[in-house]
Amino acid sequence: MAGKKRPPTALAEPETAVLGSSQEPAPAVEAPAKKNKLSMERRKHRKEVDKERHRLSAESDATAAARAKPQPQPQPAEVAPETAAAVTAALPVPMASGPGLHMNVFRDLASPEPSQREAAAQALVAELRQVQTAYEKGGRKGETEAADGDGPSQMEAEKDDGLENCAPSVRYAIRRLIRGISSSREFARQGFALGLALVLESMHAISVEAIMKLIPNLLEYSASMKGPEAKDNLLGRLFGYGSIVRSGRVSGQWSSEEGSSIVKDFVNEVVKLGSKKRYLTEPAVAVILDLVRKLPEEAILSEVLEAPSVQDLFNRATVAGDPDALYLALKLQEKTNAQKEIFGKLLPYPFSPELFFAEDHLLSIAACFKESTFCLPRIHSLWLVITDMLVREAASQSDINTSSSKKHKKNKKGCSSEDTKKYLLSFCEVIIEGTLLLSSHDRKHLAFNILLNLFPRLSPTSIQLVLSSKVVHGLMDVLSNESSWLHNAGQHFLKELVSLVSEDNDRRVVVIINLQKYSSGRFDSMTKTKTVKNLVAKFQSGQDCLCFVQSLMSLFVDEGSSTDEPSDQSQTTDENSEGCSNEDKDLFGQGSIDFLKSWVVNTIPSVLKNLKLTSKGSSLTDSEMSKCIEVKFQVQTEVLKFLAVQGLFSASLGYELTSFELQEKFKWPKPAILTSIRNECIEQLQFLIEDAQKDESLHVVSEVKSNDLGFYFMHFVNTLCNIPSVSLFRTLSANDDNAFKKLLNVESTLFSEERKVGPGLDSTKMHVMRYLLIQLLLQVLLHPDEYWEAAIDVTICCKKSFPAITQSDNSNGQASHEGSAELSNEGSEQSNDDTLEESNDDGSEDSNEDRQLKFMDVLVQTFLSVLPHASGPVCFSIEQVFRVFCDDITETGLLDMLRVVKIDLKGSHRRSGSDDEEDDACVDIEDDETVMGDAEVGDSDAASDELEEMDDNSGDEVDEDQDDLKEKVDHVAKDGDGAESTKSGDDSDDSDGMDDDAMFRIDPYIARIFKERNLPGSETKQSQLMRFKLRVLTLLEIYLQRNTGKILVLEVYSFLMQAFVKSHSADGSEQFKQRISGILQKRIFRAKDYPKGDDLKLSTLENLLEKALTLASRSRYSTVASAAQNATFWLLKIINSKSHSKQQLSSVVDKFHYILIDYFNNKKSRLKLGFVKEVVRRNPWVGQELFGFVLQKISCTKAEYRKVQTLELVDCIFKSWVGDVSSATKVLKKHLSQLCELMQDILTKITENKSRRRQEVRRFCTRVLQTVTKLDLKERFQKTLKPETYSLCEAQLGAAFVPFQK
Repeated sequence: MAGKKRPPTALAEPETAVLGSSQEPAPAVEAPAKKNKLSMERRKHRKEVDKERHRLSAESDATAAARAKPQPQPQPAEVAPETAAAVTAALPVPMASGPGLHMNVFRDLASPEPSQREAAAQALVAELRQVQTAYEKGGRKGETEAADGDGPSQMEAEKDDGLENCAPSVRYAIRRLIRGISSSREFARQGFALGLALVLESMHAISVEAIMKLIPNLLEYSASMKGPEAKDNLLGRLFGYGSIVRSGRVSGQWSSEEGSSIVKDFVNEVVKLGSKKRYLTEPAVAVILDLVRKLPEEAILSEVLEAPSVQDLFNRATVAGDPDALYLALKLQEKTNAQKEIFGKLLPYPFSPELFFAEDHLLSIAACFKESTFCLPRIHSLWLVITDMLVREAASQSDINTSSSKKHKKNKKGCSSEDTKKYLLSFCEVIIEGTLLLSSHDRKHLAFNILLNLFPRLSPTSIQLVLSSKVVHGLMDVLSNESSWLHNAGQHFLKELVSLVSEDNDRRVVVIINLQKYSSGRFDSMTKTKTVKNLVAKFQSGQDCLCFVQSLMSLFVDEGSSTDEPSDQSQTTDENSEGCSNEDKDLFGQGSIDFLKSWVVNTIPSVLKNLKLTSKGSSLTDSEMSKCIEVKFQVQTEVLKFLAVQGLFSASLGYELTSFELQEKFKWPKPAILTSIRNECIEQLQFLIEDAQKDESLHVVSEVKSNDLGFYFMHFVNTLCNIPSVSLFRTLSANDDNAFKKLLNVESTLFSEERKVGPGLDSTKMHVMRYLLIQLLLQVLLHPDEYWEAAIDVTICCKKSFPAITQSDNSNGQASHEGSAELSNEGSEQSNDDTLEESNDDGSEDSNEDRQLKFMDVLVQTFLSVLPHASGPVCFSIEQVFRVFCDDITETGLLDMLRVVKIDLKGSHRRSGSDDEEDDACVDIEDDETVMGDAEVGDSDAASDELEEMDDNSGDEVDEDQDDLKEKVDHVAKDGDGAESTKSGDDSDDSDGMDDDAMFRIDPYIARIFKERNLPGSETKQSQLMRFKLRVLTLLEIYLQRNTGKILVLEVYSFLMQAFVKSHSADGSEQFKQRISGILQKRIFRAKDYPKGDDLKLSTLENLLEKALTLASRSRYSTVASAAQNATFWLLKIINSKSHSKQQLSSVVDKFHYILIDYFNNKKSRLKLGFVKEVVRRNPWVGQELFGFVLQKISCTKAEYRKVQTLELVDCIFKSWVGDVSSATKVLKKHLSQLCELMQDILTKITENKSRRRQEVRRFCTRVLQTVTKLDLKERFQKTLKPETYSLCEAQLGAAFVPFQK
């Protein structure tokens, strides 16, 4: 123990070292303490002693010159009596001059700095060598003299420890070094072990056998010892034996002494030590292996392997499960390549990797691998050897192949690859999967750690073998159970695995494939992670994407993709694992292949989203951009071919097909593809073509054909359809087959015409129409007998819109493969065309009964028939076609679209003339939820403040009364009956405004929604109708974006307002409200243009204005009122754009009279005068016409608050007169008497008002006086004032009235 240290200033003189008679040897002092104190108390005592010794050592440096003269060390006053006695007993008396041992070297051996420990060890060796030399030269003088004393030399000499040839200081140093290696203080164990190794290596006078005996004697251990003392002594022995090996004395003595048993004895001692505690076995084996590295092969075979303890260790290893024995056996076999049956059952005889990794042998030693978990979280050294064997075998075979000839190399390489895979597969199946993963949590944890060490050294093909179904299932089992302590281990494994493969494309592909293959495409959902998704997103270059797509294709068509899967997940769980749910267990049973195929189908197109063509952004030249587009087009075509082959076609002869025209080979999976999987392929095809259409802005004009994915798809489909052994995946009905062929024919013709026309509007129309035909073709295949009629209608529209198609068809004739059925269909189509033309001719006779059926009417009707249930890509194609054709839309087609927006499931079945008609009449123009705050009514801050005051002070006065509101609605409805209205204005019910033709067109859309069965989890009829409305709104927004100046915009506005009000009263969809709000606000109210033209009638605008004002004053929904206010501003802007006489505009002013009368007489009115003030500010002529009416009504107003608010309106009218003095003067003269009477009335009641209202009254009167002065009407005003009014003004207005005093 290092606690027996002496002060560093003391020198041990070998001949004359004696102690004073008053001191006793330190061991004698500490002997009773070991018996009476507990181990922890002794450790504390030692620390106190060491601390005091270090302090005394620092003080003794000042007296170094007097070392030769013995002087007692002074006892410090602050040290406790017990500590002082112990220190005194432990400190030797300084010796006489001569070679000696400095005690500070022992202190430096425990230093944290490695360099300081090495220097101390070298200094110790140097001093001991000097002492030993002096001792040997002196002929061992002083031995007899020292025998009479009680000093340390006498104590060391009395021991029969085999160190008779060593000087006393050397003996002391050896003992202190041995005790020091059992100390756990700082780095004492490492430093003292280093010192012992160097001393043994340098001083051959020290006997190795003596050291081997001295170590267990000084570091005693018994079964009764517990706690850290026992551990320190055992570890001290281990470090002592390690120092002996590092010194090289054992191997050197065996080589120099013939017949020496030193190696065998040493090995027996080390094995014996390792058997005492479990944590000693592995380091004990490491000591033996350290010795083996210094021994020749002969000594290893005869001494190490023949040692009884080693043989006993090997013999019981397989039964007891000793990983250290297996580790030792493998290392000895590697060192000696012994072909003897000396390893028991641990290693096969003769030894070879093939026999070692054989299933039977691995099963026999499986217990050794199981028991290696004792050192977790550290991995046992055995696993590093196993990993090296597996990887080294592959590397060695690879070297052999490289140095061989090409032919020989080929044979060797095949053999090497197969053997390596065989070893790896056998080890993983027996040990990893069959032993560790089926056992406890600790062993599962160990399995994950082993795989993490193995993966970085394996090739992608080897990783594919190791990451097997049981490993993936075990990982999923761990990650799906967050309460298990293994969950963190599973997360760490997954994180490290992802980090390993992130930068290696080949490994990343293998990991993704295996994770999804053995989880049936649901690894992320089962483990609640985004592992696979993030790994897929890392494929960004074109070449990487192609490689990944091809791997997924192989996985899809691989017939044995799931043959090695277990029937359920129980094979990878143990009694400590949480069981999976029944749903999870079914995942690995029937249907798992279909889940996986579904994932493949949905993942392959998603690769295009991650494709990064360049990192330069938009700074690309034309050639670079063209190259990037070609790379993306190459990936797109690969994806398209896979989806088309697997989704649309099937081979009648076998499962493989070679197309000589396309020069490609196609393959289908042997199990029949489910219809649901094929439908997913078709849906992904639609999305792929939609994305290609969106990206067409990047296409180079001169390379239309090469980059036109739609053309490539149709050409590909045509080619496969012409192969006799290939057919569509289902037999088409007669109608679907006719539509399918027509779509192919018309699209091909359109493409030819598009190339002939060149860039321009006609080319754009043809292009978007082609993509619509492609989407409809896929819809026909996706939904049998549902879209064939719409598809044929679109082909007819194409021929009407592009006459060149018909001429091309006539010139080319009918294709021979279409047969008589196609001829019949063409005749039917021609008949339809004739009917269309005839109806156009006859329609001119009576436009009300037989409206003209124009091209755009048919196209709109077709769109409306497709939109309710069409997929997103089809809707996108319809939008693109509508965008280029909407300028030609007729009123009939537009009204058909608008009625869809307003119709609902309940309203579509109401009888005409029902009680609800009157309610609908009121909301005739209500529409879009324009979410506009009250502050938006006016632009000025003053108007906003006034509106806020209105809100704050009128809360109690404007409470809602439903009965009163209904009366108002009835009144408006009656007024509306006598007025001229638009088609939308007469729409009292959803079906009222429709004639027979309109109802015939609309009813099929609603009927189709009603035919849909509401299955559990499916959309409701209302949600389907709402989706239909939103899609129609998109088309309307496109129309408004391009045609804001047309009169038909009024029709759109009217219907949208009706739909908007209904959406509030019927708890409509919030999305629907916001969508209409956005359209009204952006495309109508704030549009740069507005409806113009001579056909625009004032009566129509008046009718719409009246309804907008009614909503603004009576609607209980703030959003509706706000939209109505904006509608009023917009309608007045349209009215102002036309030159109307004052007499014509009087009816417009009457609308404002009506809402103001309701405001003054009815507390239930919700009109905000801030809105009227904003109307006056924007339209001063309205204020001039309202001035007299407002003055007349103020005095009749019962509500004082509203009277004061009206004063602000009059004040606003005054402000609007700026710049028009003549008109203002004329109006004011006309109503001057009324104004004076108003002033008298409000000033008379001013004392009754609140302070705020009093200020408003005074402000108003002051403004009147200012206006009168500005218009030079002062004298006239003075004459008009009555004496009472004059007195009130003089008393209440003060200085403001001074200029008017007589």
